[in-house]
Amino acid sequence: MPPSPVPLFFAADHQLQLSDYLPLPRTTYLQENTAELPPSHPSTQLPHVTLTYATSLDSQISLQPGLQTVLSGPESKAMTHFLRSQHDAILVGRGTAEADNPGLNSRFSDDGQFAVGLDRQPRPFVLDPRKKLDPSRTPKLLENAAAGIGRAPWWIISDSEDVDQTIWTNVVRAGPYAGSESGIDWETLLNNLAATGVRSIMIEGGATVINDLLKAKNQKWISSVIVTIAPTYLGDGGVIVSPPRSNAAQNEARLTQVRWIPLGQDVVMAGKIH
Repeated sequence: MPPSPVPLFFAADHQLQLSDYLPLPRTTYLQENTAELPPSHPSTQLPHVTLTYATSLDSQISLQPGLQTVLSGPESKAMTHFLRSQHDAILVGRGTAEADNPGLNSRFSDDGQFAVGLDRQPRPFVLDPRKKLDPSRTPKLLENAAAGIGRAPWWIISDSEDVDQTIWTNVVRAGPYAGSESGIDWETLLNNLAATGVRSIMIEGGATVINDLLKAKNQKWISSVIVTIAPTYLGDGGVIVSPPRSNAAQNEARLTQVRWIPLGQDVVMAGKIH
């Protein structure tokens, strides 16, 4: 069983600076084993999508594929846990899940003494369209759920894969998947997430997921972007966040309503992408 989580405090003035980029306040209708929703939360409403990650000055999120690389300082780490407490769900790709063995829970504390309870924990989703996940490399997700400090993880696989209930009980379909070049059918996936009660989701990585969501055809699904920029260069050979360019004559995306928030030695950029 994992140790009790160390609470992380995030100042109210910084919370206020991020408020324009966050989903509406969470409700408590998330259920672990049912897709039934109250009438006030129709399943046809797509979730608020917050794309968030930490990057170096040379736009890299890791020194190399499969290697966990710490970029955020303590202040921006506390921000990440605050953001998690504000979202119904959190999503990472299989590679990130296996490399980092993340807990995908929130250690944010309102008072600096106790982390938020289960009702304010995000539901973890691991995106694995080809169903290659090795659950022995992601034990922390189940440990946190068993300890009551996180929600049970869900598995996202493509429509063509058979469900293997010996991995995780809860499964969501990602629609058809032909490979990384064509990418994820985000509209189908977001609709399927909405059908389980998810009204807001925080997408944390890794680079394959981020770059796919930043493709021109997928940017319309992004509600806000919150990026932590660390004062470091990782150098050649790292894992880069840079979406494929769809038009050689113009930028792939430019953010609007941008706000810069210094946090310790890092700086956080928040903005809208459309």
